[in-house]
Amino acid sequence: MRLLPGFSTVFLVFASSLTGQDKPPELLRVNDQLVFRVELAMRYEDRVAESFREGADRDYLLLRSRLAVDYQPASWVKFSAMAQDARAPLYGAAAPASLRDTADLQEGYVEFMPDRKEGFGALIGRQMVSFGESRLIGAPQWLNVARTWDSLRLYHRSASHTLQVVSLSVVRVRPDEANRPNFGDRIWGTYNSFSSWIPEGDVELYVLRHDQNRPGGFRGTGRLGVNLFGGRLAGPMPGKLRYSIEAVGQTGHIADRTHRAGAWYSGLSRRIGSRRPLQLSAEYKFASGTRDPASDRSGTFDQLYPANHDKFGRADLFGWKNIHNIRSQADLTVAKGVVLSTMYDNSWLASTRDALYSGGGSVIATSPAGNAGRHVGQELDVYISYRNGAYQAGTGIAKLFAGEFLRNTTPGSNSFFFYIYQGYSF
Repeated sequence: MRLLPGFSTVFLVFASSLTGQDKPPELLRVNDQLVFRVELAMRYEDRVAESFREGADRDYLLLRSRLAVDYQPASWVKFSAMAQDARAPLYGAAAPASLRDTADLQEGYVEFMPDRKEGFGALIGRQMVSFGESRLIGAPQWLNVARTWDSLRLYHRSASHTLQVVSLSVVRVRPDEANRPNFGDRIWGTYNSFSSWIPEGDVELYVLRHDQNRPGGFRGTGRLGVNLFGGRLAGPMPGKLRYSIEAVGQTGHIADRTHRAGAWYSGLSRRIGSRRPLQLSAEYKFASGTRDPASDRSGTFDQLYPANHDKFGRADLFGWKNIHNIRSQADLTVAKGVVLSTMYDNSWLASTRDALYSGGGSVIATSPAGNAGRHVGQELDVYISYRNGAYQAGTGIAKLFAGEFLRNTTPGSNSFFFYIYQGYSF
């Protein structure tokens, strides 16, 4: 771990100006119609053995600032906008678009009937969107440049349900230019939630279509057209347990290949104690892979655009494609606002002839013959977080122990990740 010169001093000076607050400040409210919101965030990351190669190390600082405004001139309409500036100083080469986007429009939308608890409403414009547990569609705030969407959402709300028709196009980040709409990459369909079907629980059902052409980012001949049919259940169980289940099936085509794929998630959690509560959880995740890369059939699950942070380990190395993953986690509240967490992940390939994929969906390594093994590796994470009103901070480490597949398809070094962050929002 190599702390940047002067970084500790900068971090402590910034932290000293924010700590010591007993409660969050009020929103910057001008009146009942006009409200401003501010966010300042800073994170230092140190990654050792990137690409599982000894000596491939990188450390850098991430800075993000946001200024948002909500204006509601009448009960039936609200205008919202957010400017964001995200930078990665000292990265070295030009930082990727997930880390750097200078002075751009992160959100800008109009919502009709925003306060109505029952009845129809609509939202049009650019917005950070997340559905369910954001396993398929999300705006990952851990990324320095959180994903945002150009969206059209029509909905009907009641005490028992929210029915939505959606059309979403992920915004392609252009770090040194204004971000533009990218309607060649679109997700559309219906996403619905029901709160009365299960006592104290939630049911979500969705039918979605993912279309992508070459201008939209599809690589290869033709285009992508994937249909998704899925649902999620979450609620209480006997013994003070809570469960969450999500299943997705996919049909359609990827270029000229027939596409049939699926994915599964299941998790259990339990809270123990009240004075210093301990939250325990365990989960299993699966996403299918292609059995024969030379065939005319695709079986690699299309994970769409999730918020994958923490879902396959704190280091965010892998995605929900061609994988089996088990995870356990313990979160202990050691003092007011202070939570100590440990996490363990173990991952295997679903198909040994398909690739291992990153959190963003790109190929990390592959063995077309399927003779490199199945076990990807194990990750152990320890981290601590603190929140006091509008201020939050934390630090942690993650160690990935490479399994047989990584040792046979990459240099095979164990990777290490360290981070320390703080943020202030109101």
